[in-house]
Amino acid sequence: MSTPPDPQRVHEFAPDPQRIHDFIAIGLGPFNLGLACLTEPVDGLDGLFLESKPDFDWHSGMFLEGATLQTPFLSDLVTLADPTSPYSFLNYLKESGRLYSFYIRESFYPLREEFNDYCRWAAAKLPTVRFGESVTEVTYEEQDAVYAVRTATGATHRGRRLVLGTGTPAYIPESCRGIGGDLIHNSRYLEAKESLQAKESITVVGSGQSAAEIYHDLLQDIDTHGYALNWVTRSPRFFPLEYTKLTLEMTSPEYVDYFHALPAGTRDRLNASQKNLYKGINSELIDAIFDLLYAKNRRGPVPTRLMTNTSLESARHDHGTYTLGLRQEEQGKDFTLATQGLVLATGYRYQVPEFLAPVRDRIRWDERGRFDVRRNYSIDADRTLYVQNAELHTHGFTAPDLGMAAYRNACIIRELLDGQEYYPVEKTIAFQEFAA
Repeated sequence: MSTPPDPQRVHEFAPDPQRIHDFIAIGLGPFNLGLACLTEPVDGLDGLFLESKPDFDWHSGMFLEGATLQTPFLSDLVTLADPTSPYSFLNYLKESGRLYSFYIRESFYPLREEFNDYCRWAAAKLPTVRFGESVTEVTYEEQDAVYAVRTATGATHRGRRLVLGTGTPAYIPESCRGIGGDLIHNSRYLEAKESLQAKESITVVGSGQSAAEIYHDLLQDIDTHGYALNWVTRSPRFFPLEYTKLTLEMTSPEYVDYFHALPAGTRDRLNASQKNLYKGINSELIDAIFDLLYAKNRRGPVPTRLMTNTSLESARHDHGTYTLGLRQEEQGKDFTLATQGLVLATGYRYQVPEFLAPVRDRIRWDERGRFDVRRNYSIDADRTLYVQNAELHTHGFTAPDLGMAAYRNACIIRELLDGQEYYPVEKTIAFQEFAA
């Protein structure tokens, strides 16, 4: 279980409507939390971080036993920008009395629940963080050239710049919206696991790591509970996450420079073709699934189906059963599948926050109605509004990558300091060349 909130973590304060912060960050996932850690020691930079949740919580519905991050511990909140920071993952381990155990474990990859605890530990140390502050509206006051950020508590905070880190909401396919029943997105898997395993059949829909983890978790208990288990993916195969070293060089400033300079249509085509670079499945997990199927199949046929090249076209719910309309893409054949339990491991998609409506005219938009994000992560004409993980279409698959978060924060901090590089911003790290 995650550690309980520290009673000292809630920093009591009375908002001062006359105070103008240098910046206000909205949302507190790992990216803005990293920004909070990295700006904390910067003298003269006054920031405020607002989060609607009562405490830090990052994908707790997928805290499966033994599940790890897919990036090494060096991709923590601060290290790749400041290895000496007191907010590093290693310092968290030291203060928790577990540094030697982590060393003996000999794995670069923290447990997912462990990383969440680390983030809660860091957030508890920061006086600039405010939990339970749900932003309802952002306006711009021309006279003072500041943003006014209003929250559900009735408070108003004012800042010269904004950094949006509101995250990517769970994506439910259109065919499954409003059809009723108890289908779940994978973000709620653990809370629904017991009720799922009481059903006669379960179907997991999705292509990535989350779908694989849930399938493997349910497959382990298939004999005990006696359900049929299906895994449906529209991918032509179970793609492993590509993690070779020259490919990893694409998570670099040079590749972001190259990608950002490409025409929008080319960027969109590349994003569609590069999903296995950041949405693939850990190869060890793929092998573990096969080995588990092999072991169970020795005792008799396993009531499970793995369907590739299969897209979910429609769904309906009636009397406790979902009827899924599926299509085998390569054959062009349609068929149906009945299932009592339905898990949608269908990922997350960015949505423009409604609270930005009053300042829409200040934001740069592309032809498809998305943020037109500059190379420096700003989205407005005056370079006062910045985004975290809302720039997949302009900066490529590095946008959701934890390993590039400290780099992006170093870039944003440089902007907040009007060009001063408090943290040196790397320009070149790759051996290979991406542009002609």
